[in-house]
Amino acid sequence: MSLKRSPLAPKRFPTLPPIAGVSFATAACGIKYKGRTDVCLMVMDAGSTVAGVLTRSKTASAPVDWCRQQLPHGRARAIIVNSGNANAFTGKTGETSVRRVVEAVAASLGCRRQDVLAASTGVIGQPLPTEKFVQAVQALPKKLKADGLKDAAAAIMTTDTYPKGAVRRTEIGGKPVTIAGIAKGSGMIAPDMATMLSFVFTDARLPATVLQTLLREGVDKSFNCITVDGDTSTSDTLLMGATGKAKHPRISEPRDPRLAEFRAALDDLLSDLAQQVVRDGEGAGKFITIKVRGAASQRGARRIGLAIANSPLVKTAIAGEDANWGRIVMAVGKSGERADRDRLGIAIGGVQVAAEGEVVPGYDEAPVAQHMKGSEIDIEVDIGIGRGQATVWTCDLTHGYISINADYRS
Repeated sequence: MSLKRSPLAPKRFPTLPPIAGVSFATAACGIKYKGRTDVCLMVMDAGSTVAGVLTRSKTASAPVDWCRQQLPHGRARAIIVNSGNANAFTGKTGETSVRRVVEAVAASLGCRRQDVLAASTGVIGQPLPTEKFVQAVQALPKKLKADGLKDAAAAIMTTDTYPKGAVRRTEIGGKPVTIAGIAKGSGMIAPDMATMLSFVFTDARLPATVLQTLLREGVDKSFNCITVDGDTSTSDTLLMGATGKAKHPRISEPRDPRLAEFRAALDDLLSDLAQQVVRDGEGAGKFITIKVRGAASQRGARRIGLAIANSPLVKTAIAGEDANWGRIVMAVGKSGERADRDRLGIAIGGVQVAAEGEVVPGYDEAPVAQHMKGSEIDIEVDIGIGRGQATVWTCDLTHGYISINADYRS
């Protein structure tokens, strides 16, 4: 299935510099797709630390289960990824497939299988073609190269219409540090503690415990604040490796003030990748930013924002360029969070539509209707009862989403 590049896509893929201590190799294995790469090996130097966040879906894939077992060790040498098959809901066969692929990688690199993490994305419920995968894996180490992150971004795509990448240059204790990452995702997007698939690397020298704290906090403000369709994947995996090649002062605590710039850069990179996923939402024509303030808590603000973002009525109204703000009122009310009808305020495109629980006097819909014709839609909601605030990103819901998913397995 060939998909037209999303109209919301960035103009170009960023130039991603090599990260010292990381190399990449890809291959066309034919797991589902023909004429394109679908397997990727990412190798880190010995001594690298790793952190990760994984889906909390109760029907998680076999690779997610494998990562959940290995991540507490805090060390990794390699990540092996395939697209086209999620290896989810495949029972003992799926577990065996992961183990065999991981063992093949470990043997080819001369490391322990516990040092190899795995991720898969694609169709659920179909056995992974293990033999084909293992054969491809055995040839990958000879193809490793330091500047292969863009190739990796392309190899992990499924219904994505463009590869997604981001880079930030920052510092720790006055010494330069680089962070670079890739992501994939287009549909089945409502992350729960992770993203669809994303892999981030840095040359920073950070203990796994510090890396884990920074990553989890960053994800909570980025990937956990996006939605395309309200569906959480069985395969959501975000892994971050730190090679320790940068020459900054030793860090042992996540609250070390010398981490301030690194933390901000990581948060910004994760938000960039998360928003790129939304901009590639299946069939999307409009990118929607929803800002909620005045909620009882930050978590409550996010839940309200996601209730709006996941509403089919809100999303289809925006797709149809209909300034039907009553649907936003509905979504706030159904969120389950504290709200006071008579304090609620709504603005669209910077134009105040409703305040203190009713339409503003003299409301002119014309500028709002004009805003709805654009590709970037801004919605602001003031709950009016507290100090909680959050920003959520989503896209509209069009017939293109139906077409893509109706044909996905063919």
